[in-house]
Formats: sequence, structure tokens, C-alpha cells
Amino acid sequence: MAPRALSWISVSLLVFLASWSCVAARGGRAPRTADPTDGFTAVRLGESNFALQRPFDEAIGSRYSFDGTVRRLWVLSSDKPHVRQSRTKPRTEIRMTGYDYSSGVWQFEGYGYVPSGTTGVCIMQVFGASDGASTFMLRVYDGALRYYARQLVEDNIYNRWFRLNVVHDVKASTLTVYIDGEQKLRVHGRGGHSYFFKFGVYAQNHDSSRMESRWKHVRILKKH
Repeated sequence: MAPRALSWISVSLLVFLASWSCVAARGGRAPRTADPTDGFTAVRLGESNFALQRPFDEAIGSRYSFDGTVRRLWVLSSDKPHVRQSRTKPRTEIRMTGYDYSSGVWQFEGYGYVPSGTTGVCIMQVFGASDGASTFMLRVYDGALRYYARQLVEDNIYNRWFRLNVVHDVKASTLTVYIDGEQKLRVHGRGGHSYFFKFGVYAQNHDSSRMESRWKHVRILKKH
């Protein structure tokens, strides 16, 4: 083998050994990539913080189930609103209570699942705005997760569990979305003075006859 080739192999070996030494010094693991929850602290949640909203004439069990891990929420396009006097579309949503906020940096985290056939529906929102009712919505249309009915956030969302993180910086009026730890969207808020998180199914335009989403490991976190 030519001396120049040997020299190149030697340099490559030294670079590899130096990199391996750095990993070994950290306990044999490569550096961890940043996680959306870094710098945040989870708040304490109990079942009283998960307030269910469902068609007012339906029993809880006819639109919602919880086995201790997975919360399953569904609604029909023909259902009534969640309160008799409301003119809004049908919904089966969980409104997170006890942690309404008007300042700071807050985060919603949950693992979601949307079965195929569900479309025209909001599955997660940040409620509160000066322009409309919500400052942020994630909707499903034909298997794609979108910001309201516009910008694509994640394609091929059907029939798989995905990790969702939504970070709301009130002062900066920004919302950042992560899917499976990867940043997918960053948008401006829509004004307002008080906010809270919701998830489930809330019919929108071009909704399917039946809409469903499932959730587990839902958390609320705050940046200190």
C-alpha cells in the first residue's frame, strides 16, 4: 500500500478514536439532542383537571372512555352541542382546568392517535384570543394534521401514535409545534388575555360522520 494511503488511514483512525474517547467520557452515550420539554417543569395533574365536554344529551360513556392510560373521545356530526344554548358544532373535548394562564411560557404534551376516516375535526387547541375563540388549532383533514385548515404540520397522521408538544410563549405571542420531538411549525398567536388547553374532537368544516381521537400521557408544563 502506498505511504500516502497509509497516512490517510492513520489520520482517520485517530479522528475515530478521539470521537470515541469523548463519548466514553460521557458514560458511553452520544450527546442527547434537545427535547421540547427541556427547561420546563410538569405541573401536578389529577382527574379533576380533565373536564369533559360532550353533547349535552349524551351520557359520558357514549362518547368517552378512559382505561387508566388511553382516553378515547368520539363524536358524530349529527350530535348536539356541548351545552343546550350553544350554536357551535358537536364536540367531545377535554378542557384542561386549574391551569388557565395569561403570562409565561406553557406547554401541552400528549401522545395522540387518529383512526382513519376521521376528518374535518380539531383535535387540539389553545383556547383564548382577541380574534376568534382560539389562538391555535390543530385539525385533521384527510390524514394530514394542519394548522387550522391551512398550513401542513404533519402528513400521514392516521393509525399511529405520535408525540405532540405545543409551546405557547405568551409575551412573544408565538406557538411552536413539535411532532415526535421535531419542530414542525412556529406561528404567531391571535391576541387574547387568558388561555387554556383542550384536546379531543371538535367538528369543523367538511367533517366526517364520525370523528375520533385517542390520547395518553397528557401533561402540562411551565417554563421557569
